[in-house]
Amino acid sequence: MRTSRLRTVHPVLWAGWAALAAGAVLCVVGWYGVSGERYAERQLPYLASCTIPGAALIIAGAVLLARGRESIAARRVEELYGLLTEEAPAGPQETGRAGLAPLAVSGDLLMVPGGTLWHRADCPLVAGKAAAVPVDSKLVASGELDPCPICEPAEETD
Repeated sequence: MRTSRLRTVHPVLWAGWAALAAGAVLCVVGWYGVSGERYAERQLPYLASCTIPGAALIIAGAVLLARGRESIAARRVEELYGLLTEEAPAGPQETGRAGLAPLAVSGDLLMVPGGTLWHRADCPLVAGKAAAVPVDSKLVASGELDPCPICEPAEETD
């Protein structure tokens, strides 16, 4: 069972968004200052003090956001890996198929038109499907249909 957890935004992400916002503001201020000056020598201070640091902040913010999301994704992958590899409690109903009876035990055999397998009628793959039809013995004899690996109908017919 999955527990609910409070999703928080990490400080690295906050720093990334703040750097992006500050960089955008500096670029706008630099552009506004440059656009008001006619001569290039008067535009240079705006480029040096606003636009270049603004662009650097935008780049830094993008790197921080990418790095922060990467660490979150790595942590989620580790959590999922832990869930996949944890041992299930051993009980009387082991999920292994070795030595167990097949899932289906019905003697009626069905197939789905256009399919490649033949099944027992109570096989989970065909149970309740209106398209399932009785098996054509000619298809089974010719080898065009293979027995279902889940319900193992070959044992019933041998």
